[in-house]
Amino acid sequence: MLTMEDIIRDGHPTLRKVAAEVAMPPSEEDKQILSSLLEYVINSQNGEIASLYSLRPGIGLAAPQINVSKRMIAVHLTDDKGNLFSYALFNPKIISHSVEKAFLQAGEGCLSVDEAIPGLVPRHARVTVKGTTLTGEEVKLRLKGLAAICFQHEIDHLNGVMFYDYIDKQDPFKPIEGAIAIER
Repeated sequence: MLTMEDIIRDGHPTLRKVAAEVAMPPSEEDKQILSSLLEYVINSQNGEIASLYSLRPGIGLAAPQINVSKRMIAVHLTDDKGNLFSYALFNPKIISHSVEKAFLQAGEGCLSVDEAIPGLVPRHARVTVKGTTLTGEEVKLRLKGLAAICFQHEIDHLNGVMFYDYIDKQDPFKPIEGAIAIER
């Protein structure tokens, strides 16, 4: 089981690398890694398990965050309408996105970043993501709101991009024109 000890911190070189594609069909080892990413995110949201194992709660985790430079992400969240998005994906890719922007009102956080970094992170309001599940099924997800933001955050990790790279350094809370404000 993954713990906070397994998650590398901001400044580690793996977080700035472009991760490698996972060969299909995935190896047992790759399946195990991806499965453990999803298990961490689910466990981190369970108060009892999280406190027992000192897990910091998260809604997404990417393989580079555990020092595995491969294109794998896990997301587990419920949106404001109560829809559950629980996915573990190999080689996720954003295949289309809206022109319209969105941002989390409270800003974004990251399991690899220990301190809070205030500021607005502009994201696409809607994205379509393609990827392969643990069972080998190819999925195409049309996402908006918190789910769209979370998937963009995790896919950025696969490209060596951190959420704070998008924050305006001069004016972190500069309004993002025409963007949708999303509450967490």
